[in-house]
Amino acid sequence: MIDYPTIIFAALLIFLYGLISRVSERSPITAPMVFAGIGILASPMALNLLDVKLGATVVKLIAEITLVLILFVDASTVNLQTLRMQRGIPLRLLGIGLPLTMILGFVAAVVLVNHENLWLAALVALILSPTDAALGQAVVASEKLPERMRQAINVESGLNDGIALAPILMCVAALSGGEHSGTHSGSWLFFVVRQLTLGPLAGIFVGWCGGRLVEAASKRGWMQPTFQRLVAGSLAVIAFTAAEQFHGNGFIAAYCAGLFLSTQTHEVRERIQEFGEAEGQQMSLFVFLLFGLAMVPAMVGYWDLRAFCYAILSLTVIRMIPVALSLRGAGLDRPAVWMIAWFGPRGIASVLYALMVIGKIGVTGYEREFAVITLTVLLSVFLHGVSAVPLTLAYSRSRSK
Repeated sequence: MIDYPTIIFAALLIFLYGLISRVSERSPITAPMVFAGIGILASPMALNLLDVKLGATVVKLIAEITLVLILFVDASTVNLQTLRMQRGIPLRLLGIGLPLTMILGFVAAVVLVNHENLWLAALVALILSPTDAALGQAVVASEKLPERMRQAINVESGLNDGIALAPILMCVAALSGGEHSGTHSGSWLFFVVRQLTLGPLAGIFVGWCGGRLVEAASKRGWMQPTFQRLVAGSLAVIAFTAAEQFHGNGFIAAYCAGLFLSTQTHEVRERIQEFGEAEGQQMSLFVFLLFGLAMVPAMVGYWDLRAFCYAILSLTVIRMIPVALSLRGAGLDRPAVWMIAWFGPRGIASVLYALMVIGKIGVTGYEREFAVITLTVLLSVFLHGVSAVPLTLAYSRSRSK
């Protein structure tokens, strides 16, 4: 389990990195690279300063809280009205690119990872389908790139987390149901249907009602700005626990609560998102540290040639070909298409979904699958992090010629 030295180590690392965070924005060294790398160095793989077990209860709890908050904040930043007006590229990426990525990932997983259990092959493909714009923050934040491109990458990252969650749950339910001999053939399907209906309903209700109450209280001057900022964590947790209480899925509920947050006042909504983003960033960095401390050491022994082949394919062909196909006729030049295709990093969502699944079905018997997921994320953290600044500058120079 996580002890005080680990907590102190994480807090000290966040503090020290914060002191140079502005400087790091101008370098190819990203925060996830720093935290994952230092986690590996401090783990039994290297200096053996800290030993965190992958199945620790606290790890699962931190992963769940982080995922709930990130899903809520990601969804709350999606402007539904703007999305409807500029829906062309995001809809192509999510409606064509994402399903094709899942299908290609599944086929590759059947060939390279597990051809005997199709649910496990699907699980690998689905966990590695969401993207993480934070790993290429230099791309999303750079004014050297067209806003249309940056928004496409950001919106895709914000929405595909929630879209990928439903089929992941189906795989988990099928795998969990298969472990019990007395399970009826349709019981897991009923479980999934219940999760995918009650979860969204609970989230929509909490997001809409909570947003309305915050809006009314703020307009009447009853609510301090400090407590407006605290709303993000509160509503996310309320949506999660309400859904779980009624046997819906809490993660989907948290996402729907953020998506249907009904607060319209710009200042209030901005405060909610700022606090949620700050807390989400802090928790995300802690998760990347745990990723280096626990997941990498636990899975490195299962990496082989097939695992490396799948990881490289996942970051290139499996991601880039579907995106290129989905953006045909979208009015983007070829460099822009390939920029968007490359910057689909696998990061915090994949790590959190993997930890969530480990909490449900365990690791024993599934080491190969989780090893492939871990390796893919690790390569993505460093490859996408290092390439973000140089490729952004190269693309900007090519447009200025």
